[in-house]
Amino acid sequence: MWLAIAVLLSAVAAAIFSFKAAFHEANEIQDQQLKEVATLVTAENVSSMEEGSMHYVPEFEPEAKVVVQKLGKVNTHRPLDLPPALPDGMRTLTLGDREWRVVVRTLAPDTRVAIGQQTSDRNEIARNSAVATLIPFLVLAPVLLGVVFLLVRHMFKPLAWLAAELDARPDHDLSEIRVTGDPQLPAEIVPFLVANNRMLARVAESVALQRRFIADAAHELRSPLTVLLLQAERLDVSEMSTQARERFTALSNGLTRTRALVEQLLTLAHAQEGNGVEKNLSSVASAFRRVLEDLIPLAQARQIDIGVTGNSDVWVPANEADLGTVLKNLVDNAIRYTPAGGRVDLSVHTKHRCTSIVVEDNGPGIPEDERGRVFDRFYRVLGSGQSGSGLGLSIVQTIATRIGASLTLGDAVWSERGGLRVTLTFPRVDQPTETIESGHKRPMSREPVA
Repeated sequence: MWLAIAVLLSAVAAAIFSFKAAFHEANEIQDQQLKEVATLVTAENVSSMEEGSMHYVPEFEPEAKVVVQKLGKVNTHRPLDLPPALPDGMRTLTLGDREWRVVVRTLAPDTRVAIGQQTSDRNEIARNSAVATLIPFLVLAPVLLGVVFLLVRHMFKPLAWLAAELDARPDHDLSEIRVTGDPQLPAEIVPFLVANNRMLARVAESVALQRRFIADAAHELRSPLTVLLLQAERLDVSEMSTQARERFTALSNGLTRTRALVEQLLTLAHAQEGNGVEKNLSSVASAFRRVLEDLIPLAQARQIDIGVTGNSDVWVPANEADLGTVLKNLVDNAIRYTPAGGRVDLSVHTKHRCTSIVVEDNGPGIPEDERGRVFDRFYRVLGSGQSGSGLGLSIVQTIATRIGASLTLGDAVWSERGGLRVTLTFPRVDQPTETIESGHKRPMSREPVA
């Protein structure tokens, strides 16, 4: 917009200057023509030229240009009624209601002549000439605006490309912006991008320090917590009063929760540091089997009916560790928040070039207005009645973003109470030729696990 305004203002200024210069030059040319006509008038031909010019006065021909007339004969009917003592030279005079450009010349001691031309005719000629000089500005100014628009748009295309690339980056990607090897990138933008890269490097270093601190702190806390839990187990078999037993139970539960929090912090730190982990194909059925083997004791303790619906198996673009961590956290949350005697289903679906892993339960679910916040670290839904670290879904979201999967929350399809349906969606990939052993497929039990 500012370039367009600058171009238009420059064109207007140049047009005004060109018009005035052309107008002035046209008048100078006509002055020179009057002088040349005056040089053609001599004492011998002045009478014939005066008589001839009288035939072209404006009464007979409005487009008359030049009038030749002797001075000294005062006659109001003559076009140039000039005083005889008018000095030689060129000047502009007003005679009657008309303006004239007049050249006065002395031909002999007793013979003086005036050659005149109406300024209105002169100005018309000058204006026509000056207006002709404006045509290039009227034609070239819009062309120049179009050229400027195309050039600016072309030069800033790399910026639009860079902006789209930055918007498409995952949250954890703080790698530098590529500024070399692209000949289309304007040189004026390179210093700005270099400064942004330095800032991204500082941010990445700061984030890495925070992650290392969390991982180191969690790792250092693991050993003393393990010792405390071992001592608590030894103390549990000792005889103690009822009041001491109650306090010991509270202490033991607190230590267990603390250990779970430390494990979750370590898992989160590993998930955030997993940028260089190779993304392989993993079997969903195998991941289901491993997760169920780990969490069936918890489901048995809460009398939860848990299993896999369907016998199909697909492969997804994620390594086994990441897929296992995601599923374990989702299933662990489902078991913990489903009331005793409830149900947790695991299933896999392929549709529209996507593969979806679904974990459903008939627990209390998550209100719609809080589903966007449950992925925040340490955020927990109030009134759930369950203790936890608030890191499970944050870990799942971190890993899902890194491996290119999307995570959505909804209501369980089959639960009358609403429940929660968590869907993890992967882009569909070509399935390997090898198959998973039938023992890796676990049909869902319809009876509560005793």
